[in-house]
Amino acid sequence: MRKFGKWLGRILLVLVLVAAAVGLWKREEITRLLAVNSLFSQDKIVHNFSNMNTAFLNTPVDRGAGPTSALTYGDAYTPPAAVDTWIKERNVTALVILKDGAITYENYFHGTQPEDRRISWSVAKSYLSALVGILIDEGTITSIDDPVTKYAPRLKGTAYDGASLRHVLNMASGVTFDEDYLDKNSDINRMGRILALGGKMDDFTAELTDTFAAPGAEWKYVSIDTHVVGMVVRGATGRSIADLLGEKVITPLGLEHEPYYLTDGVGTAFVLGGLNITTRDYARFGQMFLQGGQWQGQQIVPADWVNASTVPSAPTKTGDIGYGFQWWIPAGAAAGEYMARGIYGQYIYINTARNVVIATNAADRKFREEGVAQQNIDMFRQIAKTQNGK
Repeated sequence: MRKFGKWLGRILLVLVLVAAAVGLWKREEITRLLAVNSLFSQDKIVHNFSNMNTAFLNTPVDRGAGPTSALTYGDAYTPPAAVDTWIKERNVTALVILKDGAITYENYFHGTQPEDRRISWSVAKSYLSALVGILIDEGTITSIDDPVTKYAPRLKGTAYDGASLRHVLNMASGVTFDEDYLDKNSDINRMGRILALGGKMDDFTAELTDTFAAPGAEWKYVSIDTHVVGMVVRGATGRSIADLLGEKVITPLGLEHEPYYLTDGVGTAFVLGGLNITTRDYARFGQMFLQGGQWQGQQIVPADWVNASTVPSAPTKTGDIGYGFQWWIPAGAAAGEYMARGIYGQYIYINTARNVVIATNAADRKFREEGVAQQNIDMFRQIAKTQNGK
């Protein structure tokens, strides 16, 4: 019996050592998985959204060695009381307003700072759309009506076989993808775990085989469509999205701080929501679009693409919010009124007629409640309308 106890003790010691070794080997993956599980918790969400690079794999987006193209300050805007109430209700962490290209209001909340590089979530989709427009203008991508398999042959035989670049830009691929953030077993949350554990986003996408409609027949917002846009861009150029965006968009804009993308285990940028930039620099991107793709005398994004991508071309239902090429167009929008939008309250709102850009970040855990999205749009419109009392 004593001998058995000795052997049992040795076996337990070996098991403990093996467990410790596995723990060390997988420590980073376990840390990222734990970060995913607590990413949106009430006590951590604000900090997490400004510090994504401390928990996830990431890669820098080069801002270049050129000088910062500083934004100027205009006449100070004093928001009406309704704006202050909205900031509190929607757990806003940053708000930057531009009028006539100058900052009229800038404020940060909940202990966050101006230099925080904040997670974009789906606002990142509009950046990728801008890059597509540039590549089409350069002739690297022949047409948005090309099949995605022309540039991403790995998608042959998958749910995306038969879809065009236009279809995925419009979120009209017809591919079945569950984007319920509250369901831990949904496709979007399974994808998040793959990202956290260092898996490959391309593998995940290539495993999708089900469709609910023919390409172009119906609109349904599925974020994985944007990853396919990224696969097309990478296939067409043979380069990473981070390198391309840095060279063709970020460097010409002269950002104040270097952005970064979250990545999967092989360094592929999480293009559908992993871009991290300061709020002031989000506003700078919006101002460039408001100016028809120009920034300080340089045409960064082709004007034709700015116009084409920001009008409601997707087959959405009549009277509902519209969708272009990875840009949202509010119901009842005036000409030149559109926005980039991400979960938990990330926005770049552009109102061309009033020459106003609003960039806001938030940690709004109630963002999916009925009426919240419209409340945000109404607030942006009120801010645009009350600039300088006009």
